[in-house]
Amino acid sequence: MQIHDLSPAPGSRKKPKRVGRGHGSGHGGRSGKGDKGQLSRAGGGKGPGFEGGQNPLHMRLPKLPGFKNRFRVEFAIINVSRLEEKFADGDMVDIDSLFAAGLIKSKKVPVKVLGDGELKKKLTVKVDKVSGSARTKIEAAGGTVDTL
Repeated sequence: MQIHDLSPAPGSRKKPKRVGRGHGSGHGGRSGKGDKGQLSRAGGGKGPGFEGGQNPLHMRLPKLPGFKNRFRVEFAIINVSRLEEKFADGDMVDIDSLFAAGLIKSKKVPVKVLGDGELKKKLTVKVDKVSGSARTKIEAAGGTVDTL
């Protein structure tokens, strides 16, 4: 097969409708637009959403209050009660160990430890943020807290 043997599949190419080229073409006279009216004029008709001068739907609906901060940082939240369940005494708690324990879904999201629950094990915690109550509970149990 050569490049000059290639041709489009039969029926895949249609000739354009040539309007306004005489009555013999079948699209002469009014060019298929009917007689008078807004839609028969050049540039006639209005865009999508135009409701005949009535206030359009997208302008009638209420706007949402407030705004969404594009720079907000979402933290993965871990409570000290979960650390008590999943880790042994003397363990190192960091993003890798939390991911391995199944407490966080992604290593890319920053982690914050909150103080809900009790902690009796001595843990070394290295995460992005720690709440004040969580810090006191971890240090009261004999552990240490390092923030990244």
